[in-house]
Amino acid sequence: MPAALPLDDQLCFSLYAASMAIGRAYKPMLDRLGITYPQYLVLHALWEQDGRTIGQIAERLSLESSTVTPLVKRLEAAGFLTRARSTADERRVDVRLTERGAAMREECGCLGETLLERSGMDGMQLADLNERVKQLWAALRDPLP
Repeated sequence: MPAALPLDDQLCFSLYAASMAIGRAYKPMLDRLGITYPQYLVLHALWEQDGRTIGQIAERLSLESSTVTPLVKRLEAAGFLTRARSTADERRVDVRLTERGAAMREECGCLGETLLERSGMDGMQLADLNERVKQLWAALRDPLP
């Protein structure tokens, strides 16, 4: 049986460590805005398409609904969004941005600038890296038949 590769030679560790470092780079700005990175992702899903259900947000973020629900509840308590049971299907919870939640989009715009500044890469290099990581994610996210 071959020996395990050193951590620095394992793609999964490099992706994990880079993700953690990006989170640390974003944290000061998110702290000033009063939200966490997972809450930012929920808001971002709603900036893309307001009025999503909890399930649709979970699907967009590749999370379980049970993970998204507490994030949505905290964002609602902070005044960033509202939740309401669907009149057509009471099992469905519709989530909408408040004016404050919609306005947060502008305030969060400089997160990308933070990554560009801190990474030492130009925009094209980051875009290329993102495309390659998305290809890997697409290949791995669906379970084998």
